[in-house]
Amino acid sequence: MIPNQEVASLALYRRVMGYLRPHWKVFAVSLLTMTIAAATEPLFARLMKPLIDGGFVDRDPAAIIWTPLAIVGLFLVRGVASFINEYSSSWLSGHLVQSLREEMFARMLRLPVNYYDHHPSGRILSRVAFDVTQVSEAGFNVITVTVKDGITVIGLLGLLLYTDWKLTLICLAVMPAVSFCVRFVSRRLRGLSRKNQQDMAQLTQVLSESIDCQRVVKIYGGEAYEATRFGRAAEAIRHNLVKERSTSAASTGVTQLIIACALAVILYYAGVQAQAGHFSAGDFMSFLTAMLMLFAPIKRITSISQTVQKGLAAAESVFSFLDEQGEADHGRVRLQAPKGELVFERVSFTYPGAERLALDGVELSVRAGETVALVGSSGSGKTTLTSLIPRFYEPDGGRILLDGIPLTEISLASLRANIALVSQDVVLFNDSVAANIAYGRIGEVSLDEVREAARAANALEFIEAMPQGFDTMIGENGTRLSGGQRQRLAIARAILKNSPILILDEATSALDTQSERLVQSALERLMQGRTTLVVAHRLSTIENADRIVVMHQGQVAEAGRHQELLAQDGIYKTLHRLQYQAGGEQG
Repeated sequence: MIPNQEVASLALYRRVMGYLRPHWKVFAVSLLTMTIAAATEPLFARLMKPLIDGGFVDRDPAAIIWTPLAIVGLFLVRGVASFINEYSSSWLSGHLVQSLREEMFARMLRLPVNYYDHHPSGRILSRVAFDVTQVSEAGFNVITVTVKDGITVIGLLGLLLYTDWKLTLICLAVMPAVSFCVRFVSRRLRGLSRKNQQDMAQLTQVLSESIDCQRVVKIYGGEAYEATRFGRAAEAIRHNLVKERSTSAASTGVTQLIIACALAVILYYAGVQAQAGHFSAGDFMSFLTAMLMLFAPIKRITSISQTVQKGLAAAESVFSFLDEQGEADHGRVRLQAPKGELVFERVSFTYPGAERLALDGVELSVRAGETVALVGSSGSGKTTLTSLIPRFYEPDGGRILLDGIPLTEISLASLRANIALVSQDVVLFNDSVAANIAYGRIGEVSLDEVREAARAANALEFIEAMPQGFDTMIGENGTRLSGGQRQRLAIARAILKNSPILILDEATSALDTQSERLVQSALERLMQGRTTLVVAHRLSTIENADRIVVMHQGQVAEAGRHQELLAQDGIYKTLHRLQYQAGGEQG
């Protein structure tokens, strides 16, 4: 009965090796050269017999000449074979890591938003950057040691059996003890490797957060706190690494002690055999050389257990990530010039782990080309409702239709191609201004189109004042720009996309009063003929909307135009009065 862990390990190996199948020719060359290099070990030991018996005992001149030349030729073959093997092995390992990283990144892009809500970014980064390199160790590098040293051990044992089978049996007698030691250590190393991955993910998380939130850290004096968090993570990695190394060292030491005891017994019996005349000096030297040469490959094979367990633990992590379910995309409908009519039919949604519904039976119809503003207190469901349109989340109940077609029947690519989004949290990339505005359409639009989008978003003036204009690099998430400038670039990106559906989630929140007026007028021109949903806290920005929908506790509480809602003396009027009493324009 094979233990479950070994079955899982074999399955992992088969999966890892599947990535090397397209490069089977290089793999075959590597195995061939590996075998040639391994075969030179027992051949060298065998050459000791003619060298000693012929050169030193019988004093044969021919043996004195050809044996050294044979040794030189043997090592020449070994050197060439080893070089080809090392080169092909590193080439294959590099391709394995590259293939896994590319597949993981592609999977990461297809994961649903909900996955990122529940998994820290540090763990994801650690998997792609750190765990993958460990998989390569469990992949081809382990095979290199196992095959090459395995062939060497088999060849040397064959030579030992040929020279004296009785002495060789003593060598084989210690194998069960060595095997038991290796198996025991392997289980412990696998657990320690899993712990190391978790600790490395924590370290990466702290590091990532300290970089992303460095302004908050500085202003609130969090340096000592972050240093303590980082120190704890680094200490956990160090402590675990010491455990790994000590376990591996103990395993190697015990294994070598067992082998040394066997060697002592062998040397004793070999001496007895030599005294009885059953062993020539050449036989003894050949046997002793082969025996001593067994140490290095056996040590590598026993030591490889640590690498194997690290790699297998990393493979578990990598493949569990690759096996994560991507976004459900069963839609087959591809939209052709959609009008933009949206209908919400009793839509309900709950965030995992939340105590109450974020949306509770929402009924709402948005006509094509209509501008609908969503207002309400924080947590009322405004942003959640707009997040369901591009299917960042799937509703728990009810359905949403676009031009009469359920969103689930529309392919994600086609659906999102017809939606533009500008959120309160502006996302920009460490690229040029032009690349950020044309994001997703680079190479499809001209610089003139990018320039016009920037002009419409009131961004052209500050862009042209930059050192390289549209080619200026803006830094990570636009750190070299002001908040208003970042927001205007995001608006320019939405303008350039020219989608029939617009989602504006506090799109003007980071603008000063002058820029807000200019951008607001540009947005109003852009919204003409397009279905637009505007999430707003400042009511002054949505007074001219075709319809204002008031959300309260996940439901539509009121709906109508600005003046109509004020006349109803309901939630909207209360919000309006409170905002202006507090100085609404600050709001």
